[in-house]
Amino acid sequence: MNTLSILFVLPLLIIFSYLFDTFARKTKFPAVILLIITGILIRTACNVYGYTDFDFLENLIPVLGTIGLILIVLEGAVELEINREKLPLILKGFLAALFILIANIWILQWVFGVLFKMEHNEAVLYAIPLSIISSAVAIPSAVGLLSKEKEFVTYESTFSDILGIMIFNYAIRQFESDQSLIGGTALVSLGLQILGVIIISLAITYILFRLLQQIHHHVKFFLILALLILVYAFGKLFHLPALVTIFIFGIFLSNVKSLLPQFLLKCLDIEQTEKGFHEFHILTAESTFIVRTFFFLFFGFSIEIIYFDSLSPIIYGLLIFVVMFVIRYVYLSATTLKIKPSALVYMSPRGLISILLFIQLKEVSFLNTTTSPINERVLLVVILGSMLVMLLGTLKKPKNDGIIISDPNVDEDEDFTFDSPYIPPSLDENENETDNS
Repeated sequence: MNTLSILFVLPLLIIFSYLFDTFARKTKFPAVILLIITGILIRTACNVYGYTDFDFLENLIPVLGTIGLILIVLEGAVELEINREKLPLILKGFLAALFILIANIWILQWVFGVLFKMEHNEAVLYAIPLSIISSAVAIPSAVGLLSKEKEFVTYESTFSDILGIMIFNYAIRQFESDQSLIGGTALVSLGLQILGVIIISLAITYILFRLLQQIHHHVKFFLILALLILVYAFGKLFHLPALVTIFIFGIFLSNVKSLLPQFLLKCLDIEQTEKGFHEFHILTAESTFIVRTFFFLFFGFSIEIIYFDSLSPIIYGLLIFVVMFVIRYVYLSATTLKIKPSALVYMSPRGLISILLFIQLKEVSFLNTTTSPINERVLLVVILGSMLVMLLGTLKKPKNDGIIISDPNVDEDEDFTFDSPYIPPSLDENENETDNS
């Protein structure tokens, strides 16, 4: 493909992605599915015309996915408002992410061991990516929910990303050193590691705040993004949960007045920081859009339809999806005391993180990914299935800014809210006419 062809293709892909995103906002149909399908169709067309050399995708997809993950977590964090009133919601999101994640890993590894005769270590490592909610998909798709439900999805999916990556790296370290996954020494070491990362993250956050104020060059926000990516790379090099740093920086950037102590606030020019925050947020959103567009396009491009030569991937993918859906339904029903599934039950998409961790499995020395029954085709079925079911959930209830207007013809169990105010139904038209007369 020559330069002129690339100059035609790249802008057209961005334009199509923008149209997909606009279509998704109006119809609530996930734009990610359209991007993946577009990539698959482009790959099919390339095969028809004899273009088959696409080895560059093996390195390009992980890089785009990692940068997209950083930007998505950062964008989600800067949109969150932290105060005392939000603490119960934050705790609910964290507990939901933790318990659902652990339950999925435990049950899926048991299923893989029983059905596919996988070794315990292999089953656990394949179960982890399939158990993580994708914030890259969940956060944009939650725009149609109530405001508090949207915040819950943002917290839960972000915590699921962070906890999932931490558990994945922890499991690989334990298995490579031939140690048990659950042990007192290992868990204490992990806890101290997380505590250390949080302390280091706070220090890095303060340094980045100072840089935002001291740099007077007209280009400074991309410098901050570059430093965040560098921090993440160092964390990944030493197997540390560097995504925590990204999350903490985003949280403090949007809530600096309420989170930083007074003696640190005196050292910062808050007005100047808040002035640049809006510009930084716009930059982050624009960059996230571009990176996410090409990641899912290239992921779809890497898939060839001819690989689906049997029904096994579809059956395995549907089985995995049923397991994760039942676990989520049981947890949310137990914690909300509601039997009918709420919109949040459906908000459990798999996506970017699952793809990235599946790619990393190829680098694990004791795994043979070429013969595993859980492969990229199964992953694609799980991703598409979870997104389509999420579409049903977003269509279940329209956005109304956190206020539910009760309808006597609708069962109230259909709604799942967090202390949403109740507004009584309006009077019947005949009663209104009587009052007016």
